[in-house]
Amino acid sequence: MSGRNRWMSAALALALAIGVFAAFPAEAQEGKSRGRWEYRFVCLSSDGEARPGSLSWNSARAELDDDRRADGERPLWRRWLGTGGTRRSLRPFQAAGPVKSPRSAPGKFGPYGGRFVPETLIAPLDELTGAYEAARTDPAFLREFHHYLTSYAGRPTPITRCDRYAGACGGGVTLYVKREDLNHTGAHKINNCLGQVLLARRMGKMRIIAETGAGQHGVATATVCALFGLRCVVYMGEEDIGRQALNVYRMRLLGAEVVPVAGGTRTLKDATNEAIRDWVTNCRTTHYIIGSTVGPHPYPTMVRDFQSVIGVEARSQIRRETGRLPDAVVACVGGGSNAMGIFHAFRGDRRVALIGVEAEGEGIRSRRHCASLGRGRPGVLHGSFSYLLQDRDGQVTETHSIAFQGFARCEGIRPALEPSHALAYAKVWIRENARRRGRRPLLLVNLSGRGDKDVHTVSEALR
Repeated sequence: MSGRNRWMSAALALALAIGVFAAFPAEAQEGKSRGRWEYRFVCLSSDGEARPGSLSWNSARAELDDDRRADGERPLWRRWLGTGGTRRSLRPFQAAGPVKSPRSAPGKFGPYGGRFVPETLIAPLDELTGAYEAARTDPAFLREFHHYLTSYAGRPTPITRCDRYAGACGGGVTLYVKREDLNHTGAHKINNCLGQVLLARRMGKMRIIAETGAGQHGVATATVCALFGLRCVVYMGEEDIGRQALNVYRMRLLGAEVVPVAGGTRTLKDATNEAIRDWVTNCRTTHYIIGSTVGPHPYPTMVRDFQSVIGVEARSQIRRETGRLPDAVVACVGGGSNAMGIFHAFRGDRRVALIGVEAEGEGIRSRRHCASLGRGRPGVLHGSFSYLLQDRDGQVTETHSIAFQGFARCEGIRPALEPSHALAYAKVWIRENARRRGRRPLLLVNLSGRGDKDVHTVSEALR
């Protein structure tokens, strides 16, 4: 893949089905509330058409939660919240209503998740699980985490009303975006990296490894390692290194060792394989920071909790700005961290649709797309059971997508390619809802990162 025909590999689309899907409250829209929800996936094509994914089922909304929520315990950012627009002391946060969860095995979300790892990783995963369970209820750890999120990462990030873009999409809808692009390092990835590096220090792990595709997770990992003086090794496929030269330089500038991966497709999937091999060999001294809601337990739960600050802030902010909750929350779907980060705080709000947007790329039939949840098949990869893009032999295939819209010209904000898919779907949603009777529709989109890293890729593709 090179030149003007190159399509951006947006992310390794193997996010767990714990929240990175479209959740439409069909019965609530009918004025009924029977506690059942229809989950669907939305695939966005390059021509801006939204198509439903092939996977759909009826399920209790509470399946967004794992078994630890069955006793009514709130996730980390449900229990401790910065005051949502000011940088004052922590205060308890009360959810809109009780959310019950089905009990299941640890780390399982229905049939998904779990642990599928070599025996040598069971002990370090048990150690990590124990350390996280202790840390997430430790006020000292929560205070330290909150301190770095506010004084270093720059939280809380604001929500911004985007009237010009909404008008260009047809108008009749109020649109807000959650500005994760304003975080230090330019994306939401810093939230999870700060939480995990604090956990690594707590466990005495002084060497950090990570994998990265587009480079934002690698940059965030290198950043927190520089902050705390830890050794950092980042694995990155050679194909991604060529596409993301700026982020590679940023990581090396921060003191990280960037290891090129030449095997397989030379992208994120293969970089993850190499990172896991490293961890197997060096697990006594090394912590592996996974940046997505993927991998063996406890990683999906841990990443979700560290990123859930996004949704908690956004929920508080939009209620303060508009006096109510949005009709829908939209996020792009790749590895799942930004989607789960903003969705999780809204999981108990039955009149809020949660819409995850996957990239259709060159079309579903072309096999050059990122619609693993909409068009994938169940399988095991990198330690967990999820939906994957696979060939007939069960081998995981590469993902492809590119999206670029007029958001920058309308609002003066350069979105990354990944949230550009969510902003493109916002056009579809606005067209479908602008003439709805009653109160003016309200839409919230998670702008998970800024597009500095993608300027060269987009300019090449659109030349």
